[in-house]
Amino acid sequence: MTPTEPPALLIDARGHRCPVPTLRLRKALSEHPDAIINLLADDPMAQIDVPHFCQQNGFQLLASDAEDTHRRFVVRL
Repeated sequence: MTPTEPPALLIDARGHRCPVPTLRLRKALSEHPDAIINLLADDPMAQIDVPHFCQQNGFQLLASDAEDTHRRFVVRL
């Protein structure tokens, strides 16, 4: 990581149902506004809730990728 790259944080919300993943995402973004957040979630509703949450709150959803047993969302303020 170069000094100009924002820090990356990982939130593992697998095993938790919505709204827990979005609540953890909100908390991480408020505590680390310069970070890029990698959110892991296995609740199928997260595929709908996280993009909607980002749009409603002005966050940037940089990526949303399906992995083996979960989805990875990459978000920044």
